[in-house]
Amino acid sequence: MDDMHDVPPGTGSPSTQSGGGSNERTWAMFAHLSALSGYLVPFGHIIGPLVVWLMKRDEMPFVRDQGRESLNFQITVSIAYLVCGILSFVTCGIGVLLFIPVALASLIFIILATIAASNGVSYRYPVCWRVVN
Repeated sequence: MDDMHDVPPGTGSPSTQSGGGSNERTWAMFAHLSALSGYLVPFGHIIGPLVVWLMKRDEMPFVRDQGRESLNFQITVSIAYLVCGILSFVTCGIGVLLFIPVALASLIFIILATIAASNGVSYRYPVCWRVVN
């Protein structure tokens, strides 16, 4: 597990990647929590983590890692929402039923990631298409 990306999904390893200081852990928490702005602002769930990642990626390695992870997860969630929307029309509403578990899982994973980041642990979302490297 020499590389940060070798951490198993949904877990972290302080020896592999840990937040340097409280400021770095705070920004990593913001990278995950900023995804909740999607409830208030269209595409906020992607814009929030993107802004944190772009602002701090060059100066804080832990924030670079966690911001990228949050951004990738939110892209994955967006694709899942899109599939739910398509299924809602194609299958007479099945997508609406799938939307609820996707939204709940997203919220739970964001909370788990935020807690891990606050402890300085690198979190890996269990279901995530890692587009941004």
